[in-house]
Amino acid sequence: MTVHDITSIIEEFAPLGYQESYDNAGLLVGSKSNKVNGVLLAIDVTPEVIDEALARDADLIIAHHPIIFKGLKRLTGSNYVEQTVIKAIKHGISIYCAHTNLDNVWNGVSTAAANKLGLINLRVLVPASNQLVKLIAFVPNDKAEDVRLAMFNAGAGHIGHYDQCSYNTQGTGTFRAGDNTNPYVGSKGEIHLEAETKTEVIVPKPLLPKVIDALLQSHPYEEVAYDVYPLENINPKAGLGVVGELAKPHTEMDFLKRIKKVFKTGCVKHTMPMGKPIETVAICGGSGAEFIPRAIGAKADIYITADVKYHQFFDADGKIIIADVGHFESEQFALDIFYELLTKKIPNFAVLKSNVKTNPINYL
Repeated sequence: MTVHDITSIIEEFAPLGYQESYDNAGLLVGSKSNKVNGVLLAIDVTPEVIDEALARDADLIIAHHPIIFKGLKRLTGSNYVEQTVIKAIKHGISIYCAHTNLDNVWNGVSTAAANKLGLINLRVLVPASNQLVKLIAFVPNDKAEDVRLAMFNAGAGHIGHYDQCSYNTQGTGTFRAGDNTNPYVGSKGEIHLEAETKTEVIVPKPLLPKVIDALLQSHPYEEVAYDVYPLENINPKAGLGVVGELAKPHTEMDFLKRIKKVFKTGCVKHTMPMGKPIETVAICGGSGAEFIPRAIGAKADIYITADVKYHQFFDADGKIIIADVGHFESEQFALDIFYELLTKKIPNFAVLKSNVKTNPINYL
């Protein structure tokens, strides 16, 4: 197995195109062609995690948080980031990170947390915008179904809980083949009219290259006519955070205790209880304080996130309970996502979870 073989499994689930503009997800240290004997999964990468990888014969680390976030201007070992990168390079260990792309994809970090809490009827808290395009392809009628299925299999045609969605109209295509062509239909130098199907499908932008490749590979023409249009539609199956319901209502204190247990946190900072049952829950793994208004708008009774500043707790305004469980704690289930993805695809390969405690925050 190579680094590319393994990381492509992660990217098939969480394409890098879903990462936020400020992020630095992907392969950060090493070459895609490097051979891999074992994989170590971690939330953060530190010098201690590199040591663990060496001790456990893992030469690829897959982490949630990018060890290189800002540009490195020198490698002198003056801080833990430089020390980590130097040690990884010295010992031939590759480092790959899936960060906000794993946050934005459906069934990502927030969904994993929601599943741990037993939430049902999940929906995205902050749906992604400017992430959808419409792909229109013109195909001879006898190949229209084959081309549609190829695009569907590559990820096109999903609308909500429906898949293989397309709109098809019949028409007539015209073209004249030049001297250096090998036309599928028609003759060189003569205008040709062909009964064709115009197929329209919706495609998430991160999947567009894959879908276009499927279109080109399955289409019989030498020169394939297709159009791509940007859409203003939101993507209901991608974005940050989730909202869901509990199977049965909980009292506020019982649910806060449940949060503390599920997230294994030493402390849950929360706003004043409002004296009503908890039924609808919003979650955003990581720093999600900016989405407090979204959680209120979603009619959530409680919003679970991390890194909430003092004055941001006032934004609850008696409309919602804000519960800060800690940054590491809110994203810890990323390891479960990595583990399930890799062990399902490569069941006989060494995939290990880190035993190093990288959370820099301790509770007294």
